[in-house]
Amino acid sequence: MGGCPVSPQRNPYDLDLPKCEANYQALTPLSFLERAAGTFPDRLAVVHGARRFTYREFHARCRRLASVLKGRGIGLGDTVATLMPNVPAQLECHYGVPMTGAVVNAINYRLSAQEIAFILDHGEAKILIADHEFGALAKAAVALSASKPFVVGVADAEHQGGEPVGEIDYEDFIAPGDAAYAGERVADEWNAIALNYTSGTTGNPKGVVFHHRGAYLLAMGNAVTAAMGQHPVYLWTLPMFHCNGWCFTWTISAVAGTHVCLRKTEAARIYEAIAAHGVTHMCGAPVVMNMLINAPDGMRTTGGRTIEFYTAAAPPPAAVLQKMEASGFHVTHLYGLTETYGPSVINAWNDDWDALPPAERATMKARQGVRYVVLENLAVMDPETMVPVPKDGQTMGEVFFRGNVVMKGYLKNPAATQAAFKDGWFHSGDLGVWDEDGYIRLKDRSKDIIISGGENISSIEVEDVLYRHPAVFEAAVVGRPDEKWGEIAIAFVNLKPGAAASEAELIAFVRGEIAHYKAPKKVVFGELPKTSTGKVQKFKLRDRAHPIGI
Repeated sequence: MGGCPVSPQRNPYDLDLPKCEANYQALTPLSFLERAAGTFPDRLAVVHGARRFTYREFHARCRRLASVLKGRGIGLGDTVATLMPNVPAQLECHYGVPMTGAVVNAINYRLSAQEIAFILDHGEAKILIADHEFGALAKAAVALSASKPFVVGVADAEHQGGEPVGEIDYEDFIAPGDAAYAGERVADEWNAIALNYTSGTTGNPKGVVFHHRGAYLLAMGNAVTAAMGQHPVYLWTLPMFHCNGWCFTWTISAVAGTHVCLRKTEAARIYEAIAAHGVTHMCGAPVVMNMLINAPDGMRTTGGRTIEFYTAAAPPPAAVLQKMEASGFHVTHLYGLTETYGPSVINAWNDDWDALPPAERATMKARQGVRYVVLENLAVMDPETMVPVPKDGQTMGEVFFRGNVVMKGYLKNPAATQAAFKDGWFHSGDLGVWDEDGYIRLKDRSKDIIISGGENISSIEVEDVLYRHPAVFEAAVVGRPDEKWGEIAIAFVNLKPGAAASEAELIAFVRGEIAHYKAPKKVVFGELPKTSTGKVQKFKLRDRAHPIGI
């Protein structure tokens, strides 16, 4: 018998069936706007105060922006940063910037000038588009940056005041653009589309890179999760800078809905928009829910309609959920991280739970839930053995993600990227349990991240600032549940012998160093509990910080 080598098995379905332009196109959410403009050109796309844009007009404005950016040399791999509230220009940047092959970097305007300068330099932003409301902040950040991006200012009729910024106004900037510009073809869906920054756990934040494929899928996943159907009316109460508005910046165009821009997230403005535009969907942190349910009785009405409300961050208190339902909002709890394009886990509702008493129903709603249909895998495992924990609702493990809606990686940080993807899973750093029905419940955050008003606060970052105060000997920061903000930061401080500092002084000191929302709301003085090896026992501080304590 001869020893002829055995040929590898050949798949008949791959023979003479080539991948070509006719049967394969890179996935990109930019196709959603193109389709909406072609299919529903006269349908209302964007509302902002007195301004109205149809999908034909919205698409043309995005094309003109892209054309002008391209003319200034912006292309594949370049970064265009934005510093804006939820205004049309911010929405247009989510299409016009990636049409050139460039990456949109929507920056949190609540950050300090120093933090924004770091982001501009780390992302190598060539252009910064900034709203006049944040003109002074933008100028300070650019002055501190090494990249010195070209600045375009956005003047908005809905806001009076602020400080004019930029070498040209946004409307003048896009005016000469080509409204028929087709944009650069996305040759590879793995190309970056957006750059978002996490809250730094040891100082500087990490740049999370989204690709076109993930943005397309998460946007579609939102539509499925929200059961939107065609032509929803979406109110922008969630910041577009937050994971690109959880990718709803692209979702709403996929279903040819109406983007109702909202510059200020205030109860009166929200209820006015609901009444004026027939809002059907909105997203927000627990602080937004608290704002809605505590509005004056005469203001608090949805006109007899039920509005779908999606919330994430810290689990909302059961009492808040009950009040939201009574006020006309159907609340769905989501969960995710910047690294997963925003929420990619949903508390998928089981109709059997409708019969539960209100308090129990609210408890079920507060769970994080199960994976989106576009997330391939979600698990709670022992981070050392990578063995799934029992679904007993008791055994703690780390939450892991795997799939196409997990980030491309951390920009210019291969070590952090490798650590995050160790063993072929994304390590969330969140600790939770698995209930018997497969739904996950978060129990703690292994990196001590505090989620306040939907924004991440790094306890280590705040502690680092406190340690800079000359009177501080030791400092530890933990989160405390809060009905309004979800969580707030509480600082425990041990002063140096003979030194003195007041609570107000320390809070003001922190606010002078980093973004104001990161500062502790309360400071407790005294010795810090430690292990025998000198490690601060934060679990004891959390117990002390609970509302029934301090």
